[in-house]
Amino acid sequence: MPTDNYYIADQFSMLAKLMDIHGENSFKTRSYSSAAFTIEKLPAQLADMPPQDISSIRGIGDAIGKKIQDILATGELRILQEYVNKTPPGVIGMLNIKGLGPKKIATIWKEMEIESIGELLYACQENRLMLYKGFGEKTQENVRGAIEFHLQNQGSHLYAEIEAYAGSVQMKLQTAFPEHGLALTGEFRRQLEVIENLQWVTTIAPDALRQLLTTEGFAEEANGSLSFKGPEGIRLLFHCTDANAFGETLLKTSCSPEFMEAWTQRTGGKPAGVTEESLFTAAGLPFIAPCLREDPAILDEAMAGPFPTLIQPGDIRAIIHSHSNWSDGSNSLEEMARACMTKGYEYLVISDHSKSAFYANGLNEDRIREQHALIDELNRKLAPFTIFKSIECDILNDGSLDYSDAILSTFDLVIASVHSNLKMSQEKAMMRLVKAITNPYTCILGHMTGRLLLSRPGYPVDHEMIIDACAEHRVAIELNAHPRRLDMDWRWIRHALKKGVMISVDPDAHSTEGFEHTKYGILAAQKGGLTADRNLSSYGLERFKAYLAERKKARGI
Repeated sequence: MPTDNYYIADQFSMLAKLMDIHGENSFKTRSYSSAAFTIEKLPAQLADMPPQDISSIRGIGDAIGKKIQDILATGELRILQEYVNKTPPGVIGMLNIKGLGPKKIATIWKEMEIESIGELLYACQENRLMLYKGFGEKTQENVRGAIEFHLQNQGSHLYAEIEAYAGSVQMKLQTAFPEHGLALTGEFRRQLEVIENLQWVTTIAPDALRQLLTTEGFAEEANGSLSFKGPEGIRLLFHCTDANAFGETLLKTSCSPEFMEAWTQRTGGKPAGVTEESLFTAAGLPFIAPCLREDPAILDEAMAGPFPTLIQPGDIRAIIHSHSNWSDGSNSLEEMARACMTKGYEYLVISDHSKSAFYANGLNEDRIREQHALIDELNRKLAPFTIFKSIECDILNDGSLDYSDAILSTFDLVIASVHSNLKMSQEKAMMRLVKAITNPYTCILGHMTGRLLLSRPGYPVDHEMIIDACAEHRVAIELNAHPRRLDMDWRWIRHALKKGVMISVDPDAHSTEGFEHTKYGILAAQKGGLTADRNLSSYGLERFKAYLAERKKARGI
């Protein structure tokens, strides 16, 4: 049991920090912090001292001396465990982020209601920290950089975070071995939202790979596979094969285990071709894109005929769900609009936060009127490009929306989302969501579960019930394209499509750069089998106007 002075000092240092986070008496927290400093500098080990000598050390005293005796006897500081038990693990984890002390962490937890490092990173990306005392733009950027550095070595990575790295390794290998076969495979090729490792199928000899990668600073892992880890902490796994087995190996490594088992049962597992395409042809199936190779049921669908063309990045005609500097965005309305025009988009749906989102500078009724007047002016100036008046309206604790019907009626469309009181039972979550869906002004249900990938699982929901409610009330479901959200989960898109529900792939952009996130929504949407005609943000301007008019007429508003 580690009971040397450094361990004991760490216990008291952590206690002082957690007490500070909880706002305890500053005299007590300073006494524990001072004790930690004293213990760390002692020339002799506390474990070798009589109890009375420990208590007589300047800066220790009887009370702390007794706590040291407890640590020496049990290996733990009981009062520290009490504070650990009542502090979310993610809040404790923030102490590992450079630039965040207990006082700032207390603000983040108690005032911003953020309980994980991933949530905090998302808040930085939305410029939320700058709205609180003690957090300026420089502090926010420093915290963001420190979090990104911290998360690099956590083992799991968002697709968007690892994409550029995968490309750089691919280029390095192609340059070194231009005559060899090389293809990314595994989770990355299947476009999964969270990646555990990067995998390649290659005809490069193992020894040649070892020589190149070790020279580049990668360390080979002793796990029975040809795998390496570089300074970034990302695992690279290689499946070496010859040219004749390349296609078969690529197929086997770019399917879920369930899909591969069903494929083997259907085909007998006997290779009957060299390329992936020829393997599908030999099996009497149309080619199934890697992104669809998850659920074995897709094999039965394939037997019915070719798949419809999946949605592509070029199918996006507009930006729906975006925030300007009227709430927590970085850019002005005109800057957001002109950035859309530069990208060839036909319209912008501006949906700043509603008034309950005070932490995001949400719009009260007077500011809504001011913003609408500005939108009218910009629409005259930028025509035929159109800015639609929208709001990301908070779904309140009782399921009602954040404004009266009189105010809601002034918007072209309303995106309804939950942002507060996220710790709730499924019964409570369903009450809030379904009531909001039944509101005739709700046009799009925003980020259905509130999840943040690798950070927050989201509140529990009955997906089928929500989809049924959206179908009944003609509410589209957002696929929030922010790579940390990707919510709704792509696994439920097929069910939504079967029920006739429209999906809306939206970037939830808080800056013009945020428009780029649409790409990750498209990748997730492809996994769910979404086509352009069932995606709201693929509608051209006139079709979108007609959709809104028809929906309002159907809902009697």
